Amino acid sequence: MGRAHCRRLAQAGADIIAFDLDAAADGLAETAALVEAEGRRCVTALVDVTSVDGMKSAVDAAVAETGRLDTVVANAGIYPAAGFSWELTDEEWQRPLDINVTGAWSTVRAALPHLTSGASIVIISSTNGIKGGARVAHYTAGKHAVVGLARTLANEAGPRGIRVNTVHPGSVATPMILNPQVFAKLCPGIENPTEEDAARVLSTRTLLPVPWVKPEDVSNAVLFLASDMSRYVTGTQIVVDAGLVQKV
Repeated sequence: MGRAHCRRLAQAGADIIAFDLDAAADGLAETAALVEAEGRRCVTALVDVTSVDGMKSAVDAAVAETGRLDTVVANAGIYPAAGFSWELTDEEWQRPLDINVTGAWSTVRAALPHLTSGASIVIISSTNGIKGGARVAHYTAGKHAVVGLARTLANEAGPRGIRVNTVHPGSVATPMILNPQVFAKLCPGIENPTEEDAARVLSTRTLLPVPWVKPEDVSNAVLFLASDMSRYVTGTQIVVDAGLVQKV
């Protein structure tokens, strides 16, 4: 999704600052190439979002190069292996919180000194930030936590003219969902389930007749929140899930 956000914002005329892990250096270079193909600039750095000091250094250096920062999209996240709450080890519990919550916080914390009136902060949560779900306590707790973070930041940054909102995707057609481990979780009665098997299951969970949304669908919501079209929208949540949360 991060790549889609970068490209969509570039298509709308934005220059981009993009970060990723050392292990994702090739993917980050590909993202930069896509942004540049849209005629925009892309400044990149390899940094771990769980490092507050690392994020501050990376953001400071990038803004010094670009000259300004108008929109922050805290997108980094993981969808950990499933397990009942009482089965999770301390490490399994802590790792998604470090990335999904502390990572969002360190991103915003590093960026806030550079933001001025009219700026927008968008934190990517999940439908699991709105509802519960079995066997994902660590993920769900973190995605709820960033909603509380965003609501608090909206109160704190509002007097400075800075807006803060969350976006809540359902299933998105990225490797986080389209992989054998998730297929097996969705289709426990099928040996070696395929993407088509998973799609049939997920299509029963949404109001619209689709199993998942595309990254670009989420990016369109991010663009709306980054733009003046949402200039008075703050402290709220936008759900992009084909009706997953509302399905009864």
